Amino acid sequence: MSDSSHELDASNPFASRSTLPYALPDFSAIRDEHYIPAVRAGMAAELAEIEAIVTDPNPPTVENTLEALETSGEVLDRALTVLYNVASADASPALEDIEETLAPELSAHHDTIYMDARLYARVVALDTAVRAGEVEAGDDTRWLLENLLQDFRRSGIDLSAEDQATLRDLNARTTSLEAAFGRRLLAGANAASVFVDDVADLEGLADDAIAAAAQAAADRGEEGRYLLEMQLPTQQTVLASLARRDVRRRVHEASVTRGATGDDTDTREIVVELARLRAEHARLLGYDHHAAYIAEDATAKTTEAVNAMLAPLAPAAAANARKEALDLTEALVADLGDPGATLEAWDWAYYAERVRKQRYSLDDALLRPYLELEKVVQDGVFKAATKLYGITFSERTDLVGYHPDVRVFEVFDTDGAGMGLFLADYYTRESKRGGAWMNNLVDQSYLTGELPVVVNNLNIVKPPAGEPTLLVFDEVITLFHEFGHALHGLFSAVRYPSHSGTDVPRDFVEYPSQVNEMWAWDESILRSYAVHHVTGEPLPEQWVRTMLDSRLFNEGFATTEYLAATLLDQAWHQVTPEQVPSSVDEVLPFEAAALEAAGVALSEVPARYRTTYFNHVFGGGYSAGYYSYIWSEVLDAETVEWFRENADADGRVLNRASGDRFRAALLSRGGSTDPMQAFGELRGRAPEIAPLLARRGLV
Repeated sequence: MSDSSHELDASNPFASRSTLPYALPDFSAIRDEHYIPAVRAGMAAELAEIEAIVTDPNPPTVENTLEALETSGEVLDRALTVLYNVASADASPALEDIEETLAPELSAHHDTIYMDARLYARVVALDTAVRAGEVEAGDDTRWLLENLLQDFRRSGIDLSAEDQATLRDLNARTTSLEAAFGRRLLAGANAASVFVDDVADLEGLADDAIAAAAQAAADRGEEGRYLLEMQLPTQQTVLASLARRDVRRRVHEASVTRGATGDDTDTREIVVELARLRAEHARLLGYDHHAAYIAEDATAKTTEAVNAMLAPLAPAAAANARKEALDLTEALVADLGDPGATLEAWDWAYYAERVRKQRYSLDDALLRPYLELEKVVQDGVFKAATKLYGITFSERTDLVGYHPDVRVFEVFDTDGAGMGLFLADYYTRESKRGGAWMNNLVDQSYLTGELPVVVNNLNIVKPPAGEPTLLVFDEVITLFHEFGHALHGLFSAVRYPSHSGTDVPRDFVEYPSQVNEMWAWDESILRSYAVHHVTGEPLPEQWVRTMLDSRLFNEGFATTEYLAATLLDQAWHQVTPEQVPSSVDEVLPFEAAALEAAGVALSEVPARYRTTYFNHVFGGGYSAGYYSYIWSEVLDAETVEWFRENADADGRVLNRASGDRFRAALLSRGGSTDPMQAFGELRGRAPEIAPLLARRGLV
């Protein structure tokens, strides 16, 4: 296995494999000035390795072509995995400049490889030899060849030289704009965060949340004030608690106007150009639109399949949301004493919480003292994984992450052997983009001998030093969800690095993480982690029953706000270049028309992400793919039924036999096989939508 640094200075931490356990990057040694030299040297080294492959006089074999290609670019991979992780979780102006500088270079580098006719011809020859039985290859190798050839085609290998040059320009500009969108979005989120001067305006917030707001303001040099930091989605968690309507409105309007402010954080110009470039890119490659290009490489295969799944869900979800709005309006009218009061978007979370409390005698304020972060992680997230899969965790305080908040855990398999590292980065900060996500720092591969190193990022408000971190239940669900992604990476047992862990189609990647959410609701796990952080008393049995009974509450809102974002994503990407808005002034009208046409234009239920801060699709890797969550949830709901059907003799759904089967059939296989085939082998049939409809109250 080559480890060429291609003349990269040996003192650069990326020049050679890290000597830390599991090749954990040596963050104590990595500096901003190391990235650009490492990335550029890594690109040069990879091109030299590709040149060696295409000029090899021997006939193509799995070893001299496919495996050589899979192991090329190690220095580049080492540098980029760290750069992208740190730029998302602990950004700085210097890192943002580095990303923007490198983006077009990296795009050109990718095009150079995937438009190399010599490399393509060699891979085609190998595939032909495999199909003819002249070269022996396993199923994973055949699958890799099939997907690699598709990648070449989708990268423009069949285009003329002139069209390839055009495609290169489109790719370079697109990549640069996506980086710029993320940069403006982070700046816009920080600028939109709401300062409060009078603590009375925070009426309704729990004491620990008020203390956290005071600390957040102090961290920005505003002692004596309170800062409500902006989270990525439209809905801000504090809206469920803030009693003063004018404060709720202020927070909500700060949220929904991000990116459309007319200043240097405005993203609309980027949105318009990105949408047009993507449409032009799709047309050049022979697709009707960008969404068709994306769907082909996913399990959906066509936009017709995506639309057919989404179309019947939207009206049913919106109808449920309208029914819910009637109950909330009644509560609003009673509260204000004004029979003409109208429910607004900034009222929904607050009165939903009030109605939930009245209907079920339960609310987030009551639950928070029972949902302490460390307890949820150790006796919830980790314990469920141990009971289901037999793995265990040990914190490695001798290893450091890229930020002081990052904690490192070693993960051990059932036989006690170390199987990888898990890095937990749970707290929000000014330098971290919003939302929650999982990254790989090291990919598992039998070919390279590497074991996985994975990261979970959340954005939980950090309390003052010495105070407990108390959660709302949605944050508990997010912890379990992101750890589902981590398990997908940790359990990877594949030969090729490009098949490792979460390297699966975009509309399949959310499936294992959504399945893992079910264990947050498992009664044995819930009783384990839901313990009062002061008294040690377990969550009252009646409350447990109430939580389970209330799972469909507010589901019309949740489904509608998600579908609105999904349909908005499709609207932006199911257009031709001529249909893309031509100016920034048309962005919000385009959005409004799209939501109206889809039947989800409810003023009280804004999209989970509006266009101008929809980082998934304009700054991340989910363009035309935000439908993936509900598409994956069809599989998830089916799998929950499968777990229930395979309860052990004592009726326990959470059991090792089922866990081991799920791990072997799906989690360990990464992208080494057709994911829908793997699902079919587990479930015994193709997926059906009925369990999802029942779960979301859409029957």
